[in-house]
Amino acid sequence: MAKQVTLYTDGAARGNPGNGGYGLILIYGAHKKEFSEGFRLTTNNRMELLSVIIGLEMLKEPCEVNVYSDSKYVVDAVEKGWVFNWSKKNFKQKKNKDLWERFLSIFSKHKVRFFWIKGHNGHPENERCDALAVKAAESKVLKIDTWYEQNQSKK
Repeated sequence: MAKQVTLYTDGAARGNPGNGGYGLILIYGAHKKEFSEGFRLTTNNRMELLSVIIGLEMLKEPCEVNVYSDSKYVVDAVEKGWVFNWSKKNFKQKKNKDLWERFLSIFSKHKVRFFWIKGHNGHPENERCDALAVKAAESKVLKIDTWYEQNQSKK
């Protein structure tokens, strides 16, 4: 039987695009891990999606994962099957192709269910993920969202 894991995620951007960050909480039994990173130029949707990707990538073996996110962009894309249709069309005219491809690669290794939760509504784990994401976005040390910056410069 696969391990049961809960993943809470959130993304933030100061300006859209602007400095951004994500925060996540992974829970397995009594174990709880928090993680966050900030980027110098990105978007809120990229951070929302990246938080899910990083959380799934942190798992060392196939798991059953319940993902809780306040991002309709991410939750609906998966639960309504949009991302699978986008993939069939090679993400033509869709944003964040790099992250959606990365997501699909890790998604297929786990049994994942998504649940939308209303953001900024007092949910303790969602509030904590938001705080982690905002702190990461405001950090003095920000990573480079290379794909985003390269593709922004082509516009």
